[in-house]
Amino acid sequence: MSFASLGLSAPLLKAVAEQGYDTPSPIQSQAIPAVLEGRDVMAAAQTGTGKTAGFTLPILHRLSQGERPQGGSQIPVRALILTPTRELAAQVGESVATYGKHLPLKSAVVFGGVKINPQIATLRQGVDILVATPGRLLDLHQQKVVRFDKLEVLVLDEADRMLDMGFIHDIRKILAVLPKQRQNLLFSATFSNDIRNLAKGLVNDPVELSVTPRNAAAATVKQWVHPVDKSRKPALLSHLIQTHQWQQVLVFTRTKHGANRLTKYLEGQGIEAAAIHGNKSQNARTKALADFKSGNVRALIATDIAARGLDIDQLPQVVNFELPNVAEDYVHRIGRTGRAGASGQAVSLVSLDEKKELAGIERLISQRLNSEAVEGFEPTPGGGPKVDDNEGRQPRGGQRRGNGGGRGNNAGGRGNGGGRGSSSGQRSGASGNRGEGNRGDSGNRNGDAPARRRRRSQGGQRRSGGGTPNGNV
Repeated sequence: MSFASLGLSAPLLKAVAEQGYDTPSPIQSQAIPAVLEGRDVMAAAQTGTGKTAGFTLPILHRLSQGERPQGGSQIPVRALILTPTRELAAQVGESVATYGKHLPLKSAVVFGGVKINPQIATLRQGVDILVATPGRLLDLHQQKVVRFDKLEVLVLDEADRMLDMGFIHDIRKILAVLPKQRQNLLFSATFSNDIRNLAKGLVNDPVELSVTPRNAAAATVKQWVHPVDKSRKPALLSHLIQTHQWQQVLVFTRTKHGANRLTKYLEGQGIEAAAIHGNKSQNARTKALADFKSGNVRALIATDIAARGLDIDQLPQVVNFELPNVAEDYVHRIGRTGRAGASGQAVSLVSLDEKKELAGIERLISQRLNSEAVEGFEPTPGGGPKVDDNEGRQPRGGQRRGNGGGRGNNAGGRGNGGGRGSSSGQRSGASGNRGEGNRGDSGNRNGDAPARRRRRSQGGQRRSGGGTPNGNV
């Protein structure tokens, strides 16, 4: 089967050929005809299966064949694609622009963490296809700069991740302002009961597609485990990178603090590294990803917020520095490699205290992972010396007593930003991410202030980290 046999227009076939593709993936060969027919679709597809093109190509075809609504100086949005993370929004937006470059259609991407005014200016010029995260979209709709009265297609991409991240209320608010007559496309890695409950009020007589077994890892990814004491994980990772001469490796940690600490360690070992997580500004996240793709950074250290939003061609290596708390996240992590039929490797550094997580992952994927100890890093019977995960971390509520004498002397945690105005401009930016927000990440402005002012700043900082829930995702 070829893309031409699916009924796509010549401009789209030209764009696909320019990307070096000639044969559609299984999800594309099933989804594209269904979308072209105007059917609602519920598709279960893992990352790396080509699902983004599975809905962007037929949407571009349908909109280019139809008549653009007249909206005066502002073109009403005709297709809306909702994604859970900024990185995934950017990835989908890039796909729309790449495949639609020979068509007279306008597209835009909007998400939090960046200034809203340029996005407002773009929307006022009118766009046919809008890719958005829920929080920022609601902000823009409340400011009456985006119209949905002529919407033809709605896509929920990574629907299961959106529910995991607490977007269900935002999604319902968005659905309430959309026209009832529209085509609905729901793409999800799994169809849990929560997803099916959401679908009941969303899709109408849908075509259900499933191209991969539930929670299956890609067959093109080689997976194994290196047992190691927790305290020796950073040294083992450095050893692996340098011994195997890995030039591009994506490393997953559980926490933002852990990502920052590991990045600093690797840099001290002479390995170019960068961290990407929710506390980073959007500009910092964009730069880190760009440097990683260009080869200026060898190791990109990420939290699970990036697990479904990073699209890196031919990524050879993924490392689980720490196993995820939720077994399903393991599949999404290693899905960053072995994409589009390419081969990849996924290694997990597993300490004694992660036996439960490892067992859960092996049950989920119905596979026993090979365990290979690295010479010089063999685990000790007791699991080695204990590791203080809070080492070097500022206390959440500040040091109330001692450690320098002041009640707020180390005013970290919530009061670290120093007062109501410390997050200047962050309400529409990096604030509000429930899972990986930016509370108290600014400079210590009140570190030497009188105790009364410090106490007041700790109370005010709670409000400065507010804004639209999940607005910066």
